[in-house]
Amino acid sequence: MSVLTTPTAVRTATAWWRHAAIYQIYVRSFADGNGDGMGDLAGVRGRLPYLRDLGVDALWFNPWYLSPMADGGYDVADYRDIDPMFGTLAEAEQLIGEAHAEGLRVIVDLVPNHCSDQHRWFQQALAAGPGSAERERFWFTAGRGEDGELPPNDWQSYFGGPAWTRLTEADGTPGPWYLHMFAPEQPDLNWEHPEVRAEFEDILHFWLKRGVDGFRIDVAHGLAKKPGLPDVGPDPDPQDLPYQDCDDVHDIYRSWRRISDGYNGERAFVGEVWLPTPEQFARYLRPDELHSAFNFDFLCCPWDADALRRVIDTTLAAHRPVAAPPTWVLSNHDTIRHVTRYGRRDTSFDMGDKRLGDPSDLVLGRRRGRAAALLTLALPGGVYIYQGDELGLAEVQDLPDHLIQDPTFVRSQGSDRGRDGCRVPLPWSGGSPSLGFSPDRAAAAPWLPQPAGWEHLSVEAQEADPDSTLALYRAGLALRRERLTGLPETLEWTTTGDGVVSFAREGGFHCLVNLSPAPVALPSGGVVLLSSGPLASGPAGSELVPVDTCVWFSGGVPDSAG
Repeated sequence: MSVLTTPTAVRTATAWWRHAAIYQIYVRSFADGNGDGMGDLAGVRGRLPYLRDLGVDALWFNPWYLSPMADGGYDVADYRDIDPMFGTLAEAEQLIGEAHAEGLRVIVDLVPNHCSDQHRWFQQALAAGPGSAERERFWFTAGRGEDGELPPNDWQSYFGGPAWTRLTEADGTPGPWYLHMFAPEQPDLNWEHPEVRAEFEDILHFWLKRGVDGFRIDVAHGLAKKPGLPDVGPDPDPQDLPYQDCDDVHDIYRSWRRISDGYNGERAFVGEVWLPTPEQFARYLRPDELHSAFNFDFLCCPWDADALRRVIDTTLAAHRPVAAPPTWVLSNHDTIRHVTRYGRRDTSFDMGDKRLGDPSDLVLGRRRGRAAALLTLALPGGVYIYQGDELGLAEVQDLPDHLIQDPTFVRSQGSDRGRDGCRVPLPWSGGSPSLGFSPDRAAAAPWLPQPAGWEHLSVEAQEADPDSTLALYRAGLALRRERLTGLPETLEWTTTGDGVVSFAREGGFHCLVNLSPAPVALPSGGVVLLSSGPLASGPAGSELVPVDTCVWFSGGVPDSAG
């Protein structure tokens, strides 16, 4: 094992995670280095110059651990090894070092709520039998009913169906039930057990010693459960569910924070925290817990000026008391790509969204997506970019049923098309069957088919077009680093009319997004820095911001909105 250093390029004196632009890599779909149709670490290593030139500060890798892939790697069989599909542990160490040499930090996904049913602990629990100490690391519980034939409670899996599966013991007799808030192949770990806590603390050390700069924590709100595992009931309170946001979870993160703070280089945690109120959300961001958490209210927000301003205000207000930075995100590996969402009549999103069949105007969606990208890059705090967002990729809505691998598709009997439509392999160039995802003489086709027309959205095509979405992201990230990084995490609302989101940051920077039905005038004296689309000429030499366009400018003073 080599203990790797932190990046050589330190860009500001403030903590990097407070303002970083972080690029999410779904390894299986990013780049294929060996030609087997699956993305891998070799593919990522070959594309590090692209990521450096894009202008991001860090990379977040979805799980790369040993896994049967029942849920895209979120069913982990060994947290200290790399799945052979992706490469080797030695290659992961090389990748961390090479990323650091390019000035890119590395965040790895940690999945602590559950593991794979192939994990050694669960296999030991099955072999040890009823009442064994090995089973205490999980939630094995007797069922209800005369013969224990009913689940222990009424909890439902996030993937559909009951959150319990009954074992059949080695002698063929019916056994207890075990809890899985996701797929049956993902048994929940019992975080009341001291061995579970000790194991994950050791896993943190394992990766921190290899130079990772942080962890994205999967289902960060779900580790602790209410004592006794009570029923949800017929009319549950979304703020008081027995399987999420239980008080004991905060002690776990306080212990983790003590570990990360013991390493040089400002190692950071970002939590996947889906909760109904800002007050619940903010508790995870107290100074001795997580550094940051994804802002899903912003991701779910419709393309509407009043709604966007309300979400931005609420987000800033929630983070202010705990002195944590906001973290903005438009898409990820679990959600419908925002280009598709913004092209629909209803532009909102929730995790139960099953409207993949709804029509989407992708020309409209891309125009709005470009404006939304500049909006997120202008906001105070950090920002996450999901791979392919910088190319303006849309959701692939017509994947053949037999190729869909997301367990939500199977567990919903096909009523939920699942998340594979945002996980289709990236197009890097034209002129090859895989659009440059795999080497020219690849032995296998990409694991999911790329749609017709994606060659026009490839990196190669967009690098030749100064007006492309890729060019916009590169320019926006460069200006963000130059003008906004290190500024206070505040903004001042300004107004130019209904249907407009307009604010100022320190140093004379302004951002204006026109969501109204007609062009609006750029404030007098404003000097355009960047816009998501071409501006129009107005009367007396003025400039107009078209509908669904975002513009960054300096100078010019719109009326204050207070």
